[in-house]
Amino acid sequence: MIRQLAFDLPNAEAMTRADFFAAPSNALALQAVDGWRDWPGRKLLLVGPEGSGKTHLAQVWAASADAVILSVEALTETVLEGLSGRAVVVEDVDRIGAGEAALFHLHNMATGTGALLMTARTPPRDWGLTLPDLISRMQSTAIAHLEAPDDVLLSAVLVKLFADRQVVVPPNLISYLITRMPRSIGAARALVATLDARALALGRPITRALAAEVLGDA
Repeated sequence: MIRQLAFDLPNAEAMTRADFFAAPSNALALQAVDGWRDWPGRKLLLVGPEGSGKTHLAQVWAASADAVILSVEALTETVLEGLSGRAVVVEDVDRIGAGEAALFHLHNMATGTGALLMTARTPPRDWGLTLPDLISRMQSTAIAHLEAPDDVLLSAVLVKLFADRQVVVPPNLISYLITRMPRSIGAARALVATLDARALALGRPITRALAAEVLGDA
C-alpha cells in the first residue's frame, strides 16, 4: 500500500468563551470565573485534574479581563515589575518550587488594582509550601473545582477537536470513543491527533474501524 506523507503541522485549538462547553463537571468553576469582579481579594484558584479544562477556562478569563498569562516557571521577581495593576493568570501553581516569594508578592499586587487567577491540579495544602506569608494568602483564596469530564463534556470536546482540525467524522464515532478512552481532555486531544495522523498516513477517512485499530480493538 502506498502511504501518504503526513506532516505534523500545528492545529489551532479554539479556546474562546463560545468554545467552552458548560457541563456538571465544570459549571461551578465557570460561574466563578464569569463573576470575577466579585472575587474575594480579587483572586481565585482553579483546581482540577489534568485535562479537566483549567487552561481553557483561564484563557476565557484572560480574554475577559485583558490578563497576562504566565507559566509558573516564568514567575520571577523581575517579571513582577511589569505587572502592577494588571490582571494575571499563573498556571500550574502547584509546581511553584522556588517561586514562592514571587507568588506572594503577586497576591499583594492583586489585592490592589489587579486580579489574579491561578490553576493547579491539587489544593494548596498538598503543595509543600514553606513560606508562611504565602500559606496565609493561599488559605484566604477562593477555590473553584473542576471535575474529570463526564460523557456530555467529553463528547463535546471530541467534536470540537475534530472541528478544529476541519475533520468531519461519523456520529457513531464519538460515542464509540468515549467508552474506550481515558477520561480527560488531554487524552481526547492526544487521541484526535493520533487518529488524524493515522488517517492522513493511510489516506483513509476517520471511521470507527480506524479508531478500533488505533485503540487496539480491531
